[in-house]
Amino acid sequence: MNNAEEQRERTAAYLSDVFGAAAEGAVAEVLKAHAVRAAEAGLPPIAISADVGRLLSIFARLATRSPASTGRIVEVGTLGGYSGIWMARALPAGGCLLTVERSSKHAEFAARQFAQAGLADRVEIVLGTALDCLPALVSRLGPASVDMIFLDADKQEYPDYVRLLKPVLRSGGVLAADNALGSDRWWITQPTDALAPEVRPMQAAADRFNRLMAADADFETGCIVNRQGVLVAVRR
Repeated sequence: MNNAEEQRERTAAYLSDVFGAAAEGAVAEVLKAHAVRAAEAGLPPIAISADVGRLLSIFARLATRSPASTGRIVEVGTLGGYSGIWMARALPAGGCLLTVERSSKHAEFAARQFAQAGLADRVEIVLGTALDCLPALVSRLGPASVDMIFLDADKQEYPDYVRLLKPVLRSGGVLAADNALGSDRWWITQPTDALAPEVRPMQAAADRFNRLMAADADFETGCIVNRQGVLVAVRR
């Protein structure tokens, strides 16, 4: 491990320690126990970190407290519900998180976590692959009907997710995407020939997506260097 990698790991640990704690109560207890429960259920250890969860909660709170708010968030990639809990806890009364998950096993686990956190009444899990589910979901929701979108599924499909979901994101709404800068197997600035062949397409896809969003005149886009990078964009 080189100095840059060590610095990145130490910084990630610091951010998680300082900004990762949740408020007390049922939600906090579920968040604290989530990683252990997910591992016991056989889910992959790829959920966002706690400090990224707090950022998502802040984005969700800001987006859904606007006078133009619709109270809706769409997430692509539920996994075990960890990121969804952070966002759903920030919703106002009557708000709804619609989260898309292709694995029934993951969706069932997530549903239990939402229920244990007392959030089941504000979460709808949409089961199926994103590219199959999103057109119907977009048609159902209608234009400018969503306050926030969070992407954390197949990185190579991110441009398609944005293309499909852009019509439902209202002006002033927030789009966030995980893994904008890397994963535990690659980093955006690593030379391609230093990466394992199977992860090179992931790095290339992240770079394409970042540049696509930066150039999209419909968004004001930036990136936060937390954990593995969170792209954040506001719909103009």
